[in-house]
Amino acid sequence: MAGKSSRRASKVAVLMGGLSAEREVSLVTGRECAAALREAGYQVVEVDAGRDVPARLAEIDPDACFNALHGRWGEDGCVQGVLEWLRIPYTHSGVLASALAIDKTRSKEVFRAVGIPVVESLIAPKAEVMARHVMAPPYVAKPNAEGSSVGVYIVSKDANTPPRLGDEMPDSVMVEEYVPGRELTVSVLGDRAMCVTEIHADGWYDYHAKYAPGGSTHTCPAAIPEAIAEAARDYALRAHNAIGCRGLSRCDFRWDDTRGLAGLFILEINTQPGMTPTSLSPEQAAAEGMSFADLCAWIVEDASCGR
Repeated sequence: MAGKSSRRASKVAVLMGGLSAEREVSLVTGRECAAALREAGYQVVEVDAGRDVPARLAEIDPDACFNALHGRWGEDGCVQGVLEWLRIPYTHSGVLASALAIDKTRSKEVFRAVGIPVVESLIAPKAEVMARHVMAPPYVAKPNAEGSSVGVYIVSKDANTPPRLGDEMPDSVMVEEYVPGRELTVSVLGDRAMCVTEIHADGWYDYHAKYAPGGSTHTCPAAIPEAIAEAARDYALRAHNAIGCRGLSRCDFRWDDTRGLAGLFILEINTQPGMTPTSLSPEQAAAEGMSFADLCAWIVEDASCGR
């Protein structure tokens, strides 16, 4: 690698698309990151990650893979295992951390063990969740192992009937206590937590709010008390380290501002945050003086095996 460029990586394969429910989001992320890496001076090959990924990468022979995949197979340790097998350095978190982070129940157990406040939840069969209230309303029903708020159902306090879950929901569903209040998020880059963003959406910060034009707005840095911002950054860095994340991650929080610090809860950690220039993590980096191209370059130069 070192002989091809003054950088550790010269030729970068950007893995994008894939087979998950988040394919379209991943294609956008991949194209934006590929453009930024070209701007930063890398030779870039865009790879729509199908089942032929090992053969494609063998042909390309990259110095590193930029993982721009989201959801199952790209964010859950599967493609990371392929890259370990091929001994191609790759970005973001490794096999174990990726698998642990995407499983919301198991990652909550880790957070709880290191003293990070979590929202109470349980796993129940989809049919049972549709048949009766398995938790006293208000609550949220969502997949245990998906990202991008795919399949999120909010059951209000006065709901008379349980939710009618769609076909996108798996056979087992996470049911989680609903926390009123404000949506906060913090990215971690390497060994430091960046600033806090507050997300403003009309209702829940669901898939539409995340990706549709005008679906949400962001305040970065968030206009919140410094004690809350400091706690959110601390929780994000502790969660990143406890899960074993590498490179870039992002933690999402709910904050009930009527309860002060006692109202701040971590919801989940994302090992493959959205990566367009207006996505949350790049916005936080920009607020701290780091351009999108520089952020993508940092992530590539951090690539390795054995993550």
